[in-house]
Amino acid sequence: MSDPKANAVKDAASAPIEDEEGTPMTFWEHLDELRKRLVYSFVAFLICCLLTWEYHDPLLHIITLPFKGAWATQGLPGVPELHFQSPQAAFIAYFQLSLLGSIVLSAPVIFYQLWAFIAPGLYAREKRFVIPFVLSASGLFAGGCYFGWRVAFPITFNYFLGLAGTIGGGQGVTITPTIMMDEYIDFVTRMLFAFGIVFEIPLLILFLSLAGIVNYLQLIRFGRWFVLLSFIIAAVVTPPDITSQIVMAVPMLVLYLLSIGLAFIFGKKPTEAQREAYRKSKEKTKTA
Repeated sequence: MSDPKANAVKDAASAPIEDEEGTPMTFWEHLDELRKRLVYSFVAFLICCLLTWEYHDPLLHIITLPFKGAWATQGLPGVPELHFQSPQAAFIAYFQLSLLGSIVLSAPVIFYQLWAFIAPGLYAREKRFVIPFVLSASGLFAGGCYFGWRVAFPITFNYFLGLAGTIGGGQGVTITPTIMMDEYIDFVTRMLFAFGIVFEIPLLILFLSLAGIVNYLQLIRFGRWFVLLSFIIAAVVTPPDITSQIVMAVPMLVLYLLSIGLAFIFGKKPTEAQREAYRKSKEKTKTA
């Protein structure tokens, strides 16, 4: 026979937290909470932006290392150069680079504010995941940026710079790359940000599986469509060459497989009806 007092304590621990007083939040209170979290995030972002601006030269040196390595690998003459065509172009490019560094540096604060905003809709037992969420989200975003810089950029730059050189023999035409500073930083910013977001896939799917929205069987069934979706996303985000698309799509597929494993271990288990639907879909696929 169950203990009524123990059951009451258990129900209280699993009850949704709505605000500090335990009363439901109105629509306007939600908006005010969102405004507060956005202000905190913006202040943290601004402080980090001022800090990264002080180190814009070292940051530029770091993000140009794959470009310089590809230049040397392709055996292009001279030294790699970045040009700017207007007086303010270099300043704008440096400022954009500082914004990118600020996003990475302030990611823990931004993800914490995101968690703090959605926390009123969570259960008490779920609120304790705040530290793992912040650390995982920040680490995955930084890891995605590092993967783009360390793996994707050398492959991409080697492909593009490999198109330079002399065509038609000694009396032919020499194709010389002239890289503009603002266009280069805009390119690497978009790519690094895209890789950072893509690497959040396991965390997103893990929380959806913990909430019971998806399970590992549904993820397996959706796998063939995710292959197509990953290449579509890669085609939209990356430059229009197959090399860059593969460099982004393949990690997405690996992260999706990792997400299935996380959903299997930590997510809610599928119901019997869902298991039966999965078995029928497998049988239908085999007979097709």
